[in-house]
Amino acid sequence: MPLRLLYRRYQLPFRAAVRTAHGVWAERTGLIVRLENDRGRMGYGEVAPIPWFGTETVEEAEAALKVLGEWVTPEQLAAVPAELGCLRFALAGSLTALGEDERRVRDNPPCLPVVALLSAGRAALSQIAPKAELGFRTFKWKVGVGDIADELALLDDVIGELPPGAKLRLDANGAWDRRQAERWLERAAEMPVEFIEQPVAPDARGADDVLRGLAGDFPTPIALDESLVGARDVERWLAAGWTGIFVIKLALLGDPMPVMARLAAAKADVVFSSALETAVGAKAALRLAFGWAGKPRALGFGVWPLFNNGVFDGPFGAAFIRFDDVERLKPEAVWNALN
Repeated sequence: MPLRLLYRRYQLPFRAAVRTAHGVWAERTGLIVRLENDRGRMGYGEVAPIPWFGTETVEEAEAALKVLGEWVTPEQLAAVPAELGCLRFALAGSLTALGEDERRVRDNPPCLPVVALLSAGRAALSQIAPKAELGFRTFKWKVGVGDIADELALLDDVIGELPPGAKLRLDANGAWDRRQAERWLERAAEMPVEFIEQPVAPDARGADDVLRGLAGDFPTPIALDESLVGARDVERWLAAGWTGIFVIKLALLGDPMPVMARLAAAKADVVFSSALETAVGAKAALRLAFGWAGKPRALGFGVWPLFNNGVFDGPFGAAFIRFDDVERLKPEAVWNALN
C-alpha cells in the first residue's frame, strides 16, 4: 500500500554559535519527514545536511521530496539517489519506525560514555574541571581555529588540566597542511591524546595519501571525519585498508544498516558522532550507536542543550547517555512544534 509522505522545514538558532575551522555556525537548517501507513501509524526521520562536508543542501533534499510527492511506495523511497545521503537516512529511519514492534526486547547497554566538548582557544582551560566533576573522562578540543603556534603553546596547559586517566581528542576539521599536521603529531606522541581528527582537508591535494602517510609515520591514531561524507566514502576507505578510526555521522550516510554491517564485518574502529541534529535524527542515530557491538569509544553526542527551544534537543546525559532517555525522545513533539 502507498505511504503518505509529508515534511516540514526548520531553521533553528543554536543557543551558542558553533565555532570550527570552517567558520561560525549560528543556526541549524533541515527537514523533518513523516511517513504514515494505512493503519494510521507514523514514522519520523530527519534530513540534517552539512553542505561544507559535501552533503546535499536542504534545498536539494526538499526538491527531491517534492518530486516524490505525497503518496509513495517503499520502492520509490529506496530509489532516492545515493548523492542525497541525508534524505536517504531520514526516509530509512521513517520506514524503520513504521515497522517497529514497540513490545520487542532490546539487548543494549544501559548507557554509553560521552565526550566532553571544549571550546576553541584558551576558553577550554576553564571548562575542563567542571566537566571532570560531572564524570567526563574523554575531552575533545577544537583546534585549527586560531594561530597554530598559539594553539600548540596551549596544548600543555590543556593536558595539565585533565583529570588523571583522562584522554584528549584533537579535532582540526581539516585545517592543516601536512607539515602543520606533523608538528601536532610530534607533540601529541608523548601525551594522552586519544586521536587527532581529520588533520588534513579531504579536498586538499593528495589528501588520501597524506592521511595514510601520517597514520603510518606517527603513533597517535588519526580519525577520518570530513573524509566520510557518504556510504561510498566509508567503503572506499575500508577497501584501502584504513586502520585508523572512522568518525561516523550516521545522519550523513544514507541508509545506515548496510554501512553498519560493512563496518562491523571489517571490525572497524568507530566513533559515533552527532551532526547537530534535532531529537528526531538523534533518536535514530543513537539507537544505532547503542546497537554497535564493536570496540566502545566515547560518543560524540555531548552537544545538548543545543537549541533555544528544548523540545528540539536530544538527550542531555552529562558524562553518559542512557538508552532509556533515548527511547523517551518524542519525534512527534518536534513535528508539532514546527506547525
